[in-house]
Amino acid sequence: MHGEVKRYVAPQAWVDGAWTQEVLLAVAADGTWASIEPNAVEEAQRGAVRLAGPVLPGLVNAHSHAFQRAIAGLTERAAAGQDDFWRWRDRMYSAALRITPEQLEAVAALLYAELLQAGYTQVCEFHYLHNAADGRPYADPLAMSLALVRAAQRVGMGLTLLPTLYMRSGFAAHGLREDQRRFASTPDSVLRLAEGVLRQGGRHVNTGLAIHSLRAVDESALHEVAAAAHASGMAVHIHIAEQMQEVQDCITAMGARPVEWLLARAPVDARWNLVHATQSTVAELQGVQRSGAAIVICPSTEANLGDGVFDLPAYAAAGGHWSIGSDSHVTRSWQEELRLLEYSQRLTLRQRNIAARLPASSSSADNLFNAALAGGHAATSLPLGGIAPGQRADFVVVDTASPALLGIPADHLLDAIVFSSPDARFSEVFVAGQRVVSGGQVAGWPKLAEDFSQAMKALWI
Repeated sequence: MHGEVKRYVAPQAWVDGAWTQEVLLAVAADGTWASIEPNAVEEAQRGAVRLAGPVLPGLVNAHSHAFQRAIAGLTERAAAGQDDFWRWRDRMYSAALRITPEQLEAVAALLYAELLQAGYTQVCEFHYLHNAADGRPYADPLAMSLALVRAAQRVGMGLTLLPTLYMRSGFAAHGLREDQRRFASTPDSVLRLAEGVLRQGGRHVNTGLAIHSLRAVDESALHEVAAAAHASGMAVHIHIAEQMQEVQDCITAMGARPVEWLLARAPVDARWNLVHATQSTVAELQGVQRSGAAIVICPSTEANLGDGVFDLPAYAAAGGHWSIGSDSHVTRSWQEELRLLEYSQRLTLRQRNIAARLPASSSSADNLFNAALAGGHAATSLPLGGIAPGQRADFVVVDTASPALLGIPADHLLDAIVFSSPDARFSEVFVAGQRVVSGGQVAGWPKLAEDFSQAMKALWI
């Protein structure tokens, strides 16, 4: 077994939530960390590959709609009158109704390469584009799901596919709108998609189940999906309380606010991931923490869509768990997501270093990064908790020649990575101990860019 272990030395590495110097890192044959030895002496380092810069664990991107990468930058012009989330959604449907499996693969492959280069090593794909453009099932029901799997495997990204249940257009509706025809699904169909992907997905692909939102499913279907996920040990994801209109509609139709209703009527536990929860009360956030569930915060999309600002201080004070996602992919950088999360708090409260109020560290960057890292397991049901024995060996090598990092003292490195822009670069990225980014770029980038550009031309020109 010893001969199968890969050994690296990092000049400094993020271990147990802080920087540690001269770290000997051993990766087992199964792609997990075999051992971590801080302050390794020169003799112990012999024969190990010395990495070119500081090492951070890879992060999970806990919420992605890959096809929306195709509209990034194309929804920033207002039509007559007030623009809002619901008008954006109508524009987004124009891509959802047109994209083919081949185009989805091309768009997702470039996206996943971008995410890898930015230091994400696993992505949770909240996937509801199930059917053909005319709304009928594909001959192979897995056509769109496997396009995403192929895209991830083409670039080496870890993928948690979340087949998503979507049954109606709103709380009082009896079915979907015509422009939602590709989303049609049942509890049984999304479970079969998850099972099919597990059979065919291959390495670094796993599945969970998603419920689009309370407005998109009825209570019986929600419980059916939750029970199936529990029986299979899968994570459950759901959009919730993103917009004020959604909250008001839920109160009118169901007699309670969305998070309030979910906590009271659904079997919410540590497998659940509540996406957005932007419009939540302090009592609801405390209830989420007590349930053991986690929240997925998507700062760039929540800002882009005008959702509002998540109440991070209240949730952090309750000890709540959370992860980050890039959702609509208006940015593909976790550095920008964490920076925007903190800055939105500062703008709202007119104070500084809000995340530093947590007792763990006086550094906002440390606390934000550690929280986002810890949320990876809840989002994926995988051992993605950082640089520690038994966790998957996902890590990035920081390029200290990045302009934002020049001259920065070693103990302030993460502060600069998060809060100094332009974003710091990562020279190498590893997934399960395998290098997937070298020299800051995924292999085959020119072909990825060409295929993406051709898909965009077919969609928009």
